[in-house]
Amino acid sequence: MANITNQPEWLDNAVFYEIYPQSFCDSNGDGIGDINGIISKLDYIKELGCNAIWMNPCFASPFGDAGYDVSDYYAVAPRYGTNEDIKRLFDEVHKRDMHLLLDLVPGHTSVEHKWFKESMKAERNEYTDRYVWTDSIWEEPQGMGCIRGISDRDGSCAVNFFSHQPALNYGFYKPDPDKKWQQSTDSEGAKATLEELKNIMRFWLKMGADGFRVDMAGSLVKHDEEGKGTIKLWQNVREFLDKEFPLAAMVSEWGEPDKSLQGGFHMDFLLHFGPSHYNDLFRCEEPFFSSRGKGDVSEFVKKYIENYEKSERKGLICIPSGNHDMDRLARSIKGDNLKIAFAFLLSMPGAPFIYYGDELGMNYVENLVSVEGGYGRTGSRSPMQWDDSVNDGFSSAPKEKLYIKMDDNADRPTAKSQIADECSLYNEVRKLISIRQKNSALQSKGEIEFVFAEKNEYPLCYLRSDDKQKILVVINPADKEVSFSCGYAPKEAIYSIGGDITADNGVLTVPPCFAGWYIL
Repeated sequence: MANITNQPEWLDNAVFYEIYPQSFCDSNGDGIGDINGIISKLDYIKELGCNAIWMNPCFASPFGDAGYDVSDYYAVAPRYGTNEDIKRLFDEVHKRDMHLLLDLVPGHTSVEHKWFKESMKAERNEYTDRYVWTDSIWEEPQGMGCIRGISDRDGSCAVNFFSHQPALNYGFYKPDPDKKWQQSTDSEGAKATLEELKNIMRFWLKMGADGFRVDMAGSLVKHDEEGKGTIKLWQNVREFLDKEFPLAAMVSEWGEPDKSLQGGFHMDFLLHFGPSHYNDLFRCEEPFFSSRGKGDVSEFVKKYIENYEKSERKGLICIPSGNHDMDRLARSIKGDNLKIAFAFLLSMPGAPFIYYGDELGMNYVENLVSVEGGYGRTGSRSPMQWDDSVNDGFSSAPKEKLYIKMDDNADRPTAKSQIADECSLYNEVRKLISIRQKNSALQSKGEIEFVFAEKNEYPLCYLRSDDKQKILVVINPADKEVSFSCGYAPKEAIYSIGGDITADNGVLTVPPCFAGWYIL
């Protein structure tokens, strides 16, 4: 494997906060969150302990897929403000010694993008090969959905997900010689798309962005089963970044860190779909972090170790509390088990990502009609709950004008009430982040060794270490006491919830609903 890219120093201790801009804070009373609303809440994020932000797409869009269908990569969506507003956001973030990643969607655009409108024309132009088009309206690209019958141009255009998201052309790794429309990665069209991607990145980095979280980063080159073409593409981007923006951070939504790190990304997201077994922890019939104690962590650990070894034990695998694409953590994990889940999330390698409101235990709002392509995900995108004022402080708009309905459960948490409660989830998360930041072994680059992670058994135990310290982490979400053999003798507890462990002849006994971090 190629040498892993040198990463910006600030990523070493980064703790990210994910902002879904339309649901975070509305400053102008139109019912939709915006950039000035985000600026007004930066101190809240800083006080929680997060020093980095990932903001979901903020570019111009018809919002058929919540902004992941871009119509202009160079303009902020008017609902959020202006380019001047986002420049001020970058400045305000940097004033607080924080960093911000924009969400980059390189694989597809909206059908409303001017590139796509030009590519639909029958006569050739500079955008004819910007997308993946077949030569005939009667032929659809195999293995991909398509748009057809909407233009004078003869052909069907591949889509990446929704039918209004035409796939941009980065070429095919192994074009079928019988299908002339399958262009190579070295074709003029594919190269033009890649250069335009660099131009987009260049524009926002010059304005003050600190880098990008890249959507579907592993899917750009088509018919690329082993990812070799896409790795090569990102290595090309890495070369450009190293030359012009060496401090720009790159985090991929790929799910295969051995490939993404080789491609020049600094960190890779653990995906909630595919083979990661991430959802075995939080979102399945019997999650490991449920107090029922019927979950299984072993397959997750097995896959994690496999990825860890493949990526040269760098451990740059980011585990989120959740995101805009999955159920809220609190839908399946309840009470103090949320605190135990965060004790895990904030003691693993790589940068942790906290989805807005998860630090409060915000609910998944049930039975919502889909908003902007959310479908079942809409319940995880409800407005942030700030205080006890109108619309929980999210917006001054009449509630029927809110972009998504507020959670109306009487016991819904708010930032104001949780900050005031010493025993709240918010204050526990704040404490955990603070301890992580004071102990280098717990941060992004600290190594991990799993001590106990047996099939259908509790607890989970692992060792975090660097050249300065070793810290043993013991996690028992189950509502029963458990014991296991351990070759390490815990000394000083730097964090614990749910009591304390006892040691006897190399056997550790762990109380129910417990998490502890111990200096060795």
